[in-house]
Amino acid sequence: MAVLRFRVYWEEDDQTYRDIEIAGHQTFLDLNKGIMQGFEFDGKHPSSFYESNDKWIYGREISSEVLVNKKDAPALSMLKTPVSALVSLPDQKFMYVYDPVKKWTFMVELIGVNKDETPRRVYPFVLRKEGIAPAQYGIKGVNPDKIMEIEEKYDLGAEEMAEGFGNEGEGEAPAAEEYTSDSSDGME
Repeated sequence: MAVLRFRVYWEEDDQTYRDIEIAGHQTFLDLNKGIMQGFEFDGKHPSSFYESNDKWIYGREISSEVLVNKKDAPALSMLKTPVSALVSLPDQKFMYVYDPVKKWTFMVELIGVNKDETPRRVYPFVLRKEGIAPAQYGIKGVNPDKIMEIEEKYDLGAEEMAEGFGNEGEGEAPAAEEYTSDSSDGME
């Protein structure tokens, strides 16, 4: 079975992206899981893919909220729609929106197709990570308690904060070194 390689860009920073491989028979729900893994999101919120064109215009929706594909339904089901069913162009594009409240938006572009799956690789597979992923909830990787410990450890008094410098070394004259000419170096 063919393996599709997608590049998933964060809309706000096109230098932040993830390359994700997925088997052609897998569904958009599987691709959704790969994106969540690549950007380290928790996957607890609804999401949608939208077919797109070269100008990144939203087309037909593929939603995590729809469970069954029905004729004339407003959206397709992520659970029931294989990714390969909607890939018709060599550079197929999709818009991906995670968490309708926060509207995390990503641009998804097909960048390659391999004929065969790599043995022992579990798909979807995050092949490459570039840039720092946005933090889904506030500051990423910083424990507020640790910040307080650091602030308390290096707490400066109001006087030092006003000047911007401590008083270390004040009142001492710099050591003056005498320069003496050494004639033994052959330069006179």
